[in-house]
This record gives sequence, C-alpha cells and structure tokens, in this order.
Amino acid sequence: MCTSALEAAGLDPYVGFMHTDRPGRRSLALDLIEEFRAWFCDRFVLMLINKKVINAEDFEKREDGAVLLNEKGRKEVLTAWQKRKNEVMKHPFLDEKMEWGMLPYAQALLLARYIRGDLDAYPVFMWK
Repeated sequence: MCTSALEAAGLDPYVGFMHTDRPGRRSLALDLIEEFRAWFCDRFVLMLINKKVINAEDFEKREDGAVLLNEKGRKEVLTAWQKRKNEVMKHPFLDEKMEWGMLPYAQALLLARYIRGDLDAYPVFMWK
C-alpha cells in the first residue's frame, strides 16, 4: 500500500529517513506507515475485538504455541478492512474528503512536494 503510493508519487520506497536502508528493505514505505500505524493497525484491531467482529473462535492455537487466525477469522478481518478503507474522512491538512484507503497516496504526494521544496514542512498525518 505505501510502496505503491510512494512509487506513484515518484519517490524511491527503498531510501528512507528513519528506517535503516538495507538491500530489499522498503525503508521509506516503513517510514510512511509509521504515521498510520495507530489507526491502520491498533485502532482497527481493537475495533474488531470490541465490536465482536472477531472472537476466540476465529483463532487456532498450534502445538508450538503459535496463535493464528483461522480461515473464518481471516475472512472477517479482510472484509472489515475493505469496508474501513472505503470509509470517507476529511484530511486534516488538505481539508478535502477522501477514502481512508487513499491516505497513503495523499501523504506520499505531500512528502514528494516537501522534498521538491514546494512545502516548507511535511504535514505529518495526525488523527484524533
């Protein structure tokens, strides 16, 4: 998601600022996802649990102690994820409505504008 957004904005996803550059590591994509981690990951997972979209029956425990989503659980998570990406939000810096799924692309464009010198500062995504 972030890799393709960065490439579409004309940026190299392998050259980052915060994450160390290593062969095959998309460091800039990892940098970009940091802004969204609280919403894309933490809030989303907590919402799935709180709204009982997933529960203990959606997991399987392996003999080695690993706990994995089963097929039904994966389907529930992916269905909820697709719905979430299509929800509309108002971008705090651009002041425009967009789908959540377009957020990485919008931030990649803003980052490209900052690197080119079109913006004085990079507007980090901050959400409630």
